[in-house]
Parts: sequence; structure tokens; C-alpha cells
Amino acid sequence: MRKLSNSISLFSLLIRRNPNPSSSRFLSKSHSSFNHVSPFLIRPNKFLTTPFQYINTLVQNPPQIPSRQRKIKEKSHLEEAFESAETTEEMLNAFKHMEGAFDERELGLASLKIGLKIDQEGEDPEKALFFANRALKGLDRENKPSLPVAMALQLLGSVNYGLKRFSDSLGYLNKANRVLGRLQDEGVSVDDVRPVLHAVQLELANVKTAMGRREEALENLKKCLEIKEMTFEEDGVELGKGNRDLAEAYVAVLNFKEAMPFCLKALEIHQKRLGQNSVEVAHDRKLLGIIYSGLEEHEKALDQNVLAQRILKNWNLSSDLLRAEIDAANMMIALGRYDEAVGTLKNVVQQTDKESETRALVLVSMAKALCNQEKYADCKRCLEISLGILDKREQISPVEVSEAYSEISMQYETMSEFETAISLLKRTLALLEKLPQEQHSEGSVSARIGWLLLLTGKVQQAIPYLESAAERLKESFGPKHFGVGYIYNNLGAAYLELDRPQSAAQMFAVAKDIMDVSLGPHHVDTIEACQNLSKAYGEMKSYVLAAEFQQQVIDAWESHGASAEEELREARRLLEQLKRQARDASANESPMKALPLRHTPATSRNSQPEISLPQSMKD
Repeated sequence: MRKLSNSISLFSLLIRRNPNPSSSRFLSKSHSSFNHVSPFLIRPNKFLTTPFQYINTLVQNPPQIPSRQRKIKEKSHLEEAFESAETTEEMLNAFKHMEGAFDERELGLASLKIGLKIDQEGEDPEKALFFANRALKGLDRENKPSLPVAMALQLLGSVNYGLKRFSDSLGYLNKANRVLGRLQDEGVSVDDVRPVLHAVQLELANVKTAMGRREEALENLKKCLEIKEMTFEEDGVELGKGNRDLAEAYVAVLNFKEAMPFCLKALEIHQKRLGQNSVEVAHDRKLLGIIYSGLEEHEKALDQNVLAQRILKNWNLSSDLLRAEIDAANMMIALGRYDEAVGTLKNVVQQTDKESETRALVLVSMAKALCNQEKYADCKRCLEISLGILDKREQISPVEVSEAYSEISMQYETMSEFETAISLLKRTLALLEKLPQEQHSEGSVSARIGWLLLLTGKVQQAIPYLESAAERLKESFGPKHFGVGYIYNNLGAAYLELDRPQSAAQMFAVAKDIMDVSLGPHHVDTIEACQNLSKAYGEMKSYVLAAEFQQQVIDAWESHGASAEEELREARRLLEQLKRQARDASANESPMKALPLRHTPATSRNSQPEISLPQSMKD
């Protein structure tokens, strides 16, 4: 997920423009420990000079200003100079004059203001970090929660994020979040806290996304939307963008069902506020098309894409329009309209530069259409040209190139050229391993490599890829994501191939547990995991347990009705076979204990541990 906005902009009302009464006690002239100063720097001795008077005149010399008052007046002028400074250079110059008159505690707010300004400009993160640290040191001397302390911590989180020091950033942001929570508990007005709280939650979402922890980032984005709902008027444009941001985050974790209502809400708001033909509506419709594609409702997806294209044409947004046309061609391919897709792509390719990434993507989509028509020679020619372009772009656009490599490997896989597909996926993995924010993609690619290695009989080589994939996807999507379940199912199949049924049963049990939660006990893939579990116990000669799981397979298939008659017949045959084996087993043989399951098991399609990968991972 891209960085949604610069969190510093949320502080602008607090710092640069007419602060609201509640927050002004920290940053206004009348309440701060120093007064915000103006850019009109006055030499310290200018207002201290007393005109020379003759001794023998009758005019009495003006009284000398006491030292304490003189220092107060000097500070006041310095503060005014700093308060009125507009550029970073002016602020730094004023700050230098202040350093001789103020202690570190008094300089804390000035350091914070400079740090925010430099971070906003984004040109010198190390200098921003210096002032952020200095601000926190000055403001947090009594270890008491305050809004300036929370802002300094948020600034440290923002700067460290920009420097790709994600762990440090996360630590500062979590601490800022705790400080804001304590302030609310102590009765500080929510209006004071809300802008900074939004900035912290947004930055937490950015950092967690960068660390590959996308499922956790979703919770922070939900809080961002809740804060916007309390801040902005109902159905305001900002709320439309907030809803779309959350929908995009759900799409990133392949949760299209949850993404749908937020995208529809964004579309509703933008249509109402900006009209049917606004650019924001076009972006909403493009996203809605992707969501419908993820739900395999490709006709609806194409309808939304066509509507988006009309708007983009009206606004002459050629780059966005090209991307939308490529998306439309992919939707046509999903609908089996291959000739139409190829026609669209031929038109698009004429509008692209010869060595551009866009041309490479067009050729990949064209290859997909040709592959589905079994025109393999033409398909390979498109893929080879695309690879030639992408090879030169690896260092420039590693994310886009890795996505294209992954898609190209799918075409070679479809043509049963598995070695080429595996080689391309390993090349993809090498790019993704350098990008912590792409941990979820790394996990999916590792899963596909493991799956292909299993498919080609290289079982021992497959296991480390599958294990790595499970860990990556658990960190990115959470331990109960259906993709994690598929990987454990494949690990079980690998262990069964290696004649390690006990290890296989453990993997199938985990897969079953996950799929019960994420897909439901009657989903065909959950049934498959349960079938595999029954087979693993059968291999261990624990026939009674195997029969129990097989009965669950039967129960699940029965819920599918007439559409699953063949699967139900096979499941019943396997149950009778297990019962016979149980009767024939030696009376002296102790039954093996069942591996612990946290949820009631479900079921599967056949007796063999089928190697499986969800369509979303293949895509």
C-alpha cells in the first residue's frame, strides 16, 4: 500500500495557521514556555542601548532596566522572530539566536516545529531526525504525557519510516499512541488529540504495511476512518477517500468481500459530492472492477471498467486509461473472450513506448490470451519480448517487474514448461527479498515454487519453500488466512509423499483448522483437508480415527446436495474400506492418539492428498 498522505499536513492547523483554542496552549504566544517568534531578528543589544545624556542637564537619566526584565524582553524578541519565520533557513537562523538565551526544555517546542517543517519538505531526513530527538529530549523531561510529547514521538516515527528504519519507527509510534491514550484517560479534549491521533494511526498503517504486516495495518486504517467520520461532515469528500483507502487495503490482503462495502460507500459519496464524471468516481469504479474480479464476477467487473474508461477519456488521463484498458482485456480473458481481448491489447500496444513497462504488461496479457487459445508459439514470442524489456527495468521498478515475472511464470506453467516457470519465480523471489514491504508477495511466490516442486516430484526441495511461505503469509495476513491453510495442506502432502504420515497429519490438522475458520467447514477445500487428514491417519494404521474424519467428509459432501453425488459416493466407499481395515486390525494394537485440533474438523474431495494452491495465489 502506498503512503496514503503526508501526516505532517495534519499538524498544519496546530502549527502554521491560527491554532484552535484547545491546542494553542501548547503552541501559542500566550501559553507556551517560549513565545513563537517572528522573522524580524533584532540584535540583542539594540533595544538595550540608552542614549548618552550630559551630566549637567536638568533632564533626569531614564532608569536602567533591571537585568531580569532585560532578559525577559530579549527572549520575547527572539521568540517573535522565530514565530514569524517562514522558510526553514529563517527558522534555523532564529533558532541559533535562541540557543544562547533558552535552555533545552524551553527549546523543545521550537525544535519540534523545525523538525516538522524539515520532515514536511522531505529533503534532509537526518536533520529532521536531529531536531525530533532534541524536541523529545526537551519536552519529555518530567515523563508526563502531553500533546507536544506525542507529536515529537510521531515525528520520530515519521522520519524513521522515511529512512526505512521500520522497527524504530514502530516503537516511537506505539509510544505516541500510548501517550495519546493516557491523555484521553486524563480528560484531555478529544478535539485536541484527534489530529495527532489520526497522524499516528496513519503512520502505524504505513509502517506495518512496509514491514509486510498488512492484516495489522488494516486495524489502524479502520481507526483512521473512524477519526475522519468524527472530524468531517457526513458524506464529505475526505470520507470518500478514507473509505476507498480502506477498500484498497482489504484488496491487498485478498479480502474482496470486506472491501466491497467501503468501495461502494466511496463511490456513493464521490458521486453525490463531485458528480458522476469526476476523476474520483473513475478511480472508485476501477477499484470496484478489481473487487468484482476477485469475487469472480467478471461481467460486473467489466461493466465498472467500461464506465471508468469513459470518465478517464473525458479527462484525457491517458496513462490511467491505458492501465484500465489492460485491466479490461484481462477481464475479457477471464470471461473466455480471447479474440476480443487480443484486439483490445493490439490497440493498446500501439500507444506504448517500445521499451516501456506498460508495453511489457500488454504483451504479458496478450500472451495469456494466446495461451488460452493454445497458440503457444505466438504466446512464447510475446513473453520473450516482454522479458527482454523487464530485464532492463529490474533495478528501476522492482515491484512491477516482480509482478510481471510472476505472471509470465504462470503462462509457462500452463504450457507445462515447469522448469522455466520455477526459474522465473526464483528470479522474482530474489527481487522481493530486498523489499520488506512485499513480504506478502514473497510468501505467495515461495508457495508457488513449493507447489511446482511438489508437482515435479522434487518433494524434499519443496518443503523449505512451503515452510517459508507459511511464515511470511502468517505475518502478513494473520494465522487464519485461507492462503496459509492451503500451504499447510501442501506441506501435509509433501510429508505424506516422504512416508512421514504423522508429520503429514499435523500439517493437515492445521490446514483443516484454518479453513474451518476462513472458508467454513463445508467449503470444498476444507473438505479436501479433512479427507487428507483421514488418509494420513489411515497410513498410520489408526483406522478408527481415520473413519471418524471420513464420516465428517461424508457429512460435508451431503450438504452440497445433488451436485456432489460422485464425491459422496467415493467418500462412502473409503469409509467402508476404513471400517474393514479397523475390524481386521490386530486386537493387541493400541490405537494412536489423535493430534489435538482446536476446532471440529471438516472434509475433502478425494482420498489422495491433492497438491493445491488457491486461485488468488496463482494470480
